[in-house]
Amino acid sequence: MRTSVITGLNQNERELFATLDPKRLPHHIAIIMDGNGRWAKKRHLPRVAGHKRGVEAVRGTAETAARIGIPWLTLYAFSVENWKRRPKTEVAFLMRLLQTYLKSEVSTFNDNNIRLEYIGRRHELPSEVQDVMQWAQDATAKNTGMVLTLALNYGARSELADAFNSILDAAAKNGGLEHLRKQLIDEETIGKHLYTSHLPDPDLVIRTSGEMRLSNFLLWQLAYSEIYVTETLWPDFDGKHLLEALRDFQKRERRFGGLTEHTA
Repeated sequence: MRTSVITGLNQNERELFATLDPKRLPHHIAIIMDGNGRWAKKRHLPRVAGHKRGVEAVRGTAETAARIGIPWLTLYAFSVENWKRRPKTEVAFLMRLLQTYLKSEVSTFNDNNIRLEYIGRRHELPSEVQDVMQWAQDATAKNTGMVLTLALNYGARSELADAFNSILDAAAKNGGLEHLRKQLIDEETIGKHLYTSHLPDPDLVIRTSGEMRLSNFLLWQLAYSEIYVTETLWPDFDGKHLLEALRDFQKRERRFGGLTEHTA
């Protein structure tokens, strides 16, 4: 595997990858992509320029992750709060950019054997966006390599609320509240009703732009994840920065409650 991986990386990435143990790479990486607006402001450009450049960072990061054999990569692309916190014109631009990105990247996904999935309240997105999302997902459904999950119209609190309502709906179809009282709702039950029920919890969460917060992202799933924060703004993030995060990850001792797992 190592030989085939190296041929897909540039010189800087190959040098960094050579310092890693391929057998101890994280299985699932989640990234909070932050800093598009600040990137544009530093260059006296409109915010949309940062979003456009951010799409290039998504491409480079996803390709590198797939080439080194990361099984799952989840990117925080659009939050439920974005509807209120961003101007309508910017939101409309982001929706158009998402459609353009998906249409243009399907061939890249297929070339890199990447399967595309989503988490979030996708049914609340504009219908034309949902159509393109479904088309891109179907077009990559047969790929067997890395699973790239885009968190769109996503919020961790919304996810938990939806999970609890899903549990109640399941109970209503199977004896109602009396059945629910007899059945202990444990962590496994909740996990089965989360958007990410088909995914393992992330081993590593990366946040760009230096902000030290989770921003309502995968709050349940990140309970034992390692957190890596970089000052790099998302539009400047690339495969080299991803590999730097992995090098840091492999130096740590992972702790699961009272347990410790040595990663280095």
